[in-house]
Amino acid sequence: MARLDPYKNYRFLVEIDGIVQAGFQECSGLSSEVQVVEYREGGDPINVRKLPGVAKYSDINLKWGMTDSHELYDWHLTAVNGKLQRKNGSVIVLDDAGQEKIRWNFFGAWATKYAAPDLNAKGNDVAIETLTICCERMQRV
Repeated sequence: MARLDPYKNYRFLVEIDGIVQAGFQECSGLSSEVQVVEYREGGDPINVRKLPGVAKYSDINLKWGMTDSHELYDWHLTAVNGKLQRKNGSVIVLDDAGQEKIRWNFFGAWATKYAAPDLNAKGNDVAIETLTICCERMQRV
């Protein structure tokens, strides 16, 4: 059997409905959790049963080098202005040949927070914008 090497964490793409954006520096927060509901039956004073509760999905954080594009900022601005636009999207991991290997699809997402880059005249770093999006559901396919 051939050895399977893990995929590299820097080979990924982010797709969001109708938004074309250059490469992202970072994508984090792809996680889900099922809350635990504790229940103690009346006849059992010692043991607590643990039942599944609501499924929750973490916020997804995106970071990218600032360019002339402001599509992601404009998406956040719609929420600020009370005209929420929910979008679906994907985070895609690529292999060394650039072929899609793993995909997380997220649904009903909207941009909850935008952060402009920190600017410093003494530095020489790339200016990084940050966007936080929440979603109603996520699925690895």
